Amino acid sequence: MLIWYLVLYLLVSIGIGLYAATRVHSARDYVVAGRHLPLYIVTATVFATWFGSEAVLGISAKFVQEGLRGIVEDPFGASMCLILVGMFFAAKLYKLNLLTIGDYYRQRYNRTVEILTGMAIVISYLGWVSAQIIALGLVFSIVSGGAISNSEGMIIGATIVLVYTLFGGMWSVALTDFFQMSIIVVGLLYIAYLVSDMAGGVGRVVEHAHTAGKFEFWPVLETRDVLAFIAAWVTMMFGSIPQQDVFQRVMSARSGKIAVTGAILGGVLYFAFAFIPLFLAYSASLVDPAMVTGLIEKDPQLILPSLILNHMPLLAQVMFFGALLSAIMSTASGTLLAPSVTFTENILKNIIGQQSDRHFLWTMRLVVVCFAVIVTLFALKSNASIYDMVSNAYKVTLVMAFVPLVFGLYWKRANTQGALFAIAAGLSSWLLLEIFNPDGLWPPQLVGLLASVTGMLAGSLLPHFVGKPTPPSQAHAELHHHAAYPQHHVEK
Repeated sequence: MLIWYLVLYLLVSIGIGLYAATRVHSARDYVVAGRHLPLYIVTATVFATWFGSEAVLGISAKFVQEGLRGIVEDPFGASMCLILVGMFFAAKLYKLNLLTIGDYYRQRYNRTVEILTGMAIVISYLGWVSAQIIALGLVFSIVSGGAISNSEGMIIGATIVLVYTLFGGMWSVALTDFFQMSIIVVGLLYIAYLVSDMAGGVGRVVEHAHTAGKFEFWPVLETRDVLAFIAAWVTMMFGSIPQQDVFQRVMSARSGKIAVTGAILGGVLYFAFAFIPLFLAYSASLVDPAMVTGLIEKDPQLILPSLILNHMPLLAQVMFFGALLSAIMSTASGTLLAPSVTFTENILKNIIGQQSDRHFLWTMRLVVVCFAVIVTLFALKSNASIYDMVSNAYKVTLVMAFVPLVFGLYWKRANTQGALFAIAAGLSSWLLLEIFNPDGLWPPQLVGLLASVTGMLAGSLLPHFVGKPTPPSQAHAELHHHAAYPQHHVEK
C-alpha cells in the first residue's frame, strides 16, 4: 500500500510539472519562469533550494552522531546564505535582468572570467545533484523492502525528475516546489506530533539531547577548532551565494521587492523546519535505542526512515515518505536545471555562437539530459555520505566565484585583472592544500577564500597587465546601462 500511495504521489508531481511546461514559450520562461512568480511561490521555491536529502537524512544523521557542532555548514550556513542573498544581492542582481549568474561575470569583467566561474559553478553541482539521486535510490529501496535496489532506485528517481524538469524548466521547478513544500510542512509536523508522544514529549527529548551534549555549538577555543568551525560555516554560507539555482529562484520573482522578501523568508523557513528532522532522528534514540546504536555503526542515514517504518502507522509512513520524496525532488529538479543552463549560456554559447531563441531552448534541454546522465553515473559510483557530498560541493565556488561577485557589486575599483588574480590565487592555493595537506591547521577552502580576496585586492590595485583594461567606472556604467535598457538575450 505504501508503494502505491507513493506512485500516486509521483504521478501527481509529474502531472504538475508537465502542466507547468505549457507556460514555457521562450528561453527566459524556461530559465527564470518569465519573471512572473508571486511572493508565496518564490518563498516556497527558495525554501526548497536546500530542503532536500541532506536536510531530512544527512543533517539528522550527523546531529545524532556529533550534535550541533557537526552541522555548522547546514542548516546554519545554508540558511544564512539565503538570508544574505536577500539582504545584499537580490535587489542589485534583479535590476540587471540577467539570464544566469554567469552573465554577471561577463558584463562586469570579461568572457574569460565568465567561462572560469561558469565552469566552477557547473562542477560544484556534480556532488550536490548526485546526493539527491543517491537519496532517491535509498528511498525507493526502503519502501520496496529491498525489491528495488539502490542502483535501480537511483535510475528511476533520476528519470522522474528529468521528465518534468526537461520540459517545464523553472516553471515546473516552481510549481512542483510549491506543491511539494506543502507536503513537507504538513507531513513533518504530523510525524513530529506522533513521535513526540512516543518519546515522552518534546521536553524529554530536548533534555536528553542536552544532557548528551548535543547542543554544544561553538568550537573549543583552540586555533585548529576555531579555524575548522569558520571554514565549515563559510563554505555553504558564502560558497552557495554565486550559484545558479539560488539565482534563478530569486530572479524568477515578479518584482525586485518580492525577490528580496522571498529570499529572506525562504531562508528563515528553511532554518526553522530543518530542526524537525533533527528532533525526529534524536527521538529515535529514546523510542528504539538498540536500532539507533546498530545503525550508527552501519549507516546513520537510515535512522529516520527505519523509525518511521518500524514504529509508525501506514498514514504516517505515507506522509513521511511523501514529504521525503517532496524534499528530494524539489531540490533535485532545481539543481539539475541550474548547471545545465549555466553550461549552455556561459560556456557552450561561447563555442557555438548565438542561436535563435527556439534553438537555444532546445540546446538547454539537451544539456539537461546529458547532465542528468552524468550525475546519475557519478551517484552510482560514489561511496560518500549525502551530507559530505553536499557540504563539499561548494568549496570550488567559494574559492573561485564568491570574491569576484562581491567585489564586483560593492567595490568600484574591482577590475578584470583583479577577478583573474582572485580566481587563480583561490583555486591554486585550495587545490595545493587539498592535495598535499588536507588535514593541516588551516582548512584548504578557508586558505583559498583568503587568497582569493588577496588576489582581488592586488590585481585591482596593481598596474594592469592581464587582459584588456576596463576602467572601473566604465564597468559600473555598463552594468547600470544594462539594467536600465536590458538587451535581448538572443536573436528572435
